[in-house]
Parts: sequence; structure tokens; C-alpha cells
Amino acid sequence: MIDIFHDMSSLECFFAPKSVAVIGASSTIGKIGNVIFQNFAMGQFKGKAYPVNPRLDEIIGIKCYASVKDIPEEIDLAVIAIPAKFVPQVMQECGEKGVKCVIVVSAGFAEIGGEGIILEQEIIHLAKKFHMRLLGPNCIGVFDSNTHVDTIFLPIVRMSRPNSGPIAIVSQSGAFMSSLLDWTAAEGLGLSKAISIGNKADVDESDLVEYLANDPLTKVITAYLESIENGNTFIRVAKKVTKQKPIVLMKAGRTKGGASAAASHTGALAGTDEVIDAVIRQLGILRVENSEQMLDLANALAFQPYAKGDRILIVTNGGGAGVMSVDKLEQLGLKVPLLSEDVQHQMMQHYPPYCVARNPVDLTGDTDAERYRIALELGLKSDEIDAALVILLFQTPSLEIEAVEVVQNAQRFKKPIVVACVGGELAAVFSRKLEKFDIPVYPIPERAAFAMWGLVQYGKWLNHVD
Repeated sequence: MIDIFHDMSSLECFFAPKSVAVIGASSTIGKIGNVIFQNFAMGQFKGKAYPVNPRLDEIIGIKCYASVKDIPEEIDLAVIAIPAKFVPQVMQECGEKGVKCVIVVSAGFAEIGGEGIILEQEIIHLAKKFHMRLLGPNCIGVFDSNTHVDTIFLPIVRMSRPNSGPIAIVSQSGAFMSSLLDWTAAEGLGLSKAISIGNKADVDESDLVEYLANDPLTKVITAYLESIENGNTFIRVAKKVTKQKPIVLMKAGRTKGGASAAASHTGALAGTDEVIDAVIRQLGILRVENSEQMLDLANALAFQPYAKGDRILIVTNGGGAGVMSVDKLEQLGLKVPLLSEDVQHQMMQHYPPYCVARNPVDLTGDTDAERYRIALELGLKSDEIDAALVILLFQTPSLEIEAVEVVQNAQRFKKPIVVACVGGELAAVFSRKLEKFDIPVYPIPERAAFAMWGLVQYGKWLNHVD
């Protein structure tokens, strides 16, 4: 990060440029420069896109320029996809042109050592000299689902783009980010922005976390990081941001071997994991072990209210699934308290004697949606319960679509609800229906329990900082 820049508006041209130059644009289908330019020229981007390649006259019928300086209009964003050794000269031309932001997709910089380190220092100097913000190098850049800025060089037939949604991704690994985009698109989980930061020669995780904190389209910030170079800055920023929005962090390089691999991947040194872990907890950041946990937490945090306590109601139509949920919740430090005799009595007035109303509330295999309605209404309106984990096993013949409406209506109690919907095709159909009502659904109880942990932990953090 270049210290001269503190105004987050300097990053705006990465996400909402009026004009983009793709330097290294190609007419060859499948080449990096071709995919990036087509993303802008043939996609939904509303601004102007200019190809730059001195060897071509036009690309897909659009005039090609020999240099960014030859483009007659102002350029907000330049995307550079050429061999590393030519990047400094092109950066010089971008600076002379008055380009505001530059994304260097090219690899071959500090991550390879030697000459690459010198090249990276050159482009840092040029960015500072001309007051340009620099993303990368060695990155895939930006995907913005609302402005349709898309610098990812993987064609749509290989990597689907997700719809608009409230979750943002910051990733030090371009390959990891692209796999997450493909995954979220398949799962129907919407993203606001995704940013690959690569070597972080200028723009780093602290810049982007601070920027996303003020982005009205982002409710949850997720990040995959292999290193945190500017520790003091990150602490200052994260302490402020977690009071506004949750940050879910997957920090790689936990082991000695992983830290070494992280260093060789991006040319950055990973900090001692024990120290980083302690600092992360003190900042209210939710740390996860893998990408599944990261997206599971983000999904819950984006759509449900944060828990005001750690007492969880479990409602199920399968006793075994209820036991699994208790185990996982208690392993995570949450509570599954027995319901008071009064609440149990009220429930059992409506249930056959073989149901169990203690907590977990086991409605058994012949349940219908009405039993779920009673359990959720009596449980969530009680001051004994802070949140609900609902298990729906639609294999039982009496449980129909009305159960979806029951869970939806239970959101009126303003307490977090997560659902585990276990099964195959039928479970998937009902899961999609629940998700339309902003209810996070998970394929196994343990994942739902972990999502609930995130809602409780972030609720505790907000209560602590307030």
C-alpha cells in the first residue's frame, strides 16, 4: 500500500469506471487479452472500452490503438495483460495519459524473485509518481456484479459469473477467487464485488476492507489472505469496520510448510499464525478453516439478524439429526437449553404424546407444517431462546411446502433462523424456495450449526464494542 493514498474514493475507478483500456487486447479467441476485452465490449458494461495493441488495427470491429496515449478520450481504468518486462513502459504511458487506476494482470514480478522484484519496484514507483492506484500485479483483478466490470480472463463457458448479492470477496489468490465465483454462481449465492489482489504492490486488503465497509451493496466482507504485510494498518481498519459489517477471514499459511508456500506464491512473507490468530479474535473477525465455512458464514450473516445470545432452539422431525446438532453447537460453545416446563406444556397441548418438547423439539416422522409452526412460535417468542436451528427432512410424507411458509413467517420474531434441509432432489427444491425468503439453508445439520455460531459470535462482538 502506498501511504500517500488515504482517500477511499481513489479506488472507485476499479469498480465504476466510465472508460477502460485493455492493454494487450488480442483478437485470438481464448487468449487472456481477448477474454478481458470481450468481457467489457460484449458484456453489460455501460462505459467505453478501448483495445490497445500496436500490432492490430481492430478487434471485433472496434478500433485498436497502438498506445493508451493515442486514445482520444480520458481513461479511468487500464487493465494490463502483457509480458512483465514491458509493463513499466506501459505504466509510464498510463501515467502520462492521466489514467486513474491500473490493474496489472501480468505475472513475473516479486513472486519469482530476482529481476521480478526490481520490476515490481519500478511499477510501484510509477504508480506513486503519477498518483495512480495499482491493483496487482499477478492478479485477475475485479468482478463487479452491478457495474459489470469484469477483468477475469477465464471465459464464461469455463467460469460462470454470479448474480448480484450482498457478499464481497477479497482474495490474494486469483485461482481461488475464480473457483469461488464459479461455486457461488452454481449455488445461487449473489456477490457484490470480488477482488483479486495478487502481490499487493499498492492496493492491499486494508484498502479494500475499508472501501467495502462504505459500499452500500456489500453486507458481508469475506477474505482469503496468505499474508498481512501492513499489520498496524490492518488492525486499525478492521477494528473500525467490524463495528459496521462482519469480516469473515480464511487465513492460509497456518503451518510452516503452508507459510513457505504462501511466500513463494505471492512474494510476501506470512506472519506467525499464533500471533495473527490472537489479533484476529481481538478484532471481531470471524476466522474460518476453509472455503465452505467462509461461504456458509457469509450466507447467514448477509441475510439473518445477529443473535443477541447463545441459547439455540432446535426443531427437527428426525431425532438423530437433532442429536448431531446439539453435539456441534455445544462443541462450538453454544447452548441448547431445556425449555421451561411452561413452554413444554404449551407445545404438548398440540402434539401427540410421542413428540418431545424439551429441546431439541422432536416432532417425529409423521409431523406436518403445523407442528413446526407451534414449536417455532412458542420457542422464538420466549425469552429463553435467542435463535433457532430448524431441521427439515422432507422425506417424511406429511411434510409439504407449507413448512417453507412456516419458517418464513417465523422471521417476524427478529431472531436468527438457519435451516438444515437434508436429502436429494426434493430437499434441493425446498431449499431453493426457502432461500428466496433470505433464509440460509445447509445440506447437513453441522454446517447449519457452524453458521449459527457465526451469527452468535458476531452478535457478541457488536454487544462488546457497543
